Amino acid sequence: MAERRVVISNRKGLHARAASRLVQVASEHHSEVSLLFDDKKADGRNIMSVMMLAAPPGSEIVLRTEGEDHEAVLDALVTLIENRFDEDE
Repeated sequence: MAERRVVISNRKGLHARAASRLVQVASEHHSEVSLLFDDKKADGRNIMSVMMLAAPPGSEIVLRTEGEDHEAVLDALVTLIENRFDEDE
């Protein structure tokens, strides 16, 4: 198991498109992915669960991964978030 804190730095926060990209990356791996924000926990492979976090720009979330490729998925998700979900804004 591994976990990291990251800041949502894109302009719109964890909105539908960003959540979709996150779920897509999480689903490319075998490990379980959880996101924690404001006493809420989301399944990183479930778009509705991730969107329900409603994490605004500038918020800090915790990514938690567990499984055979937990470090790889964690690295991929951190990179995605740090790159503002590959959005132009």
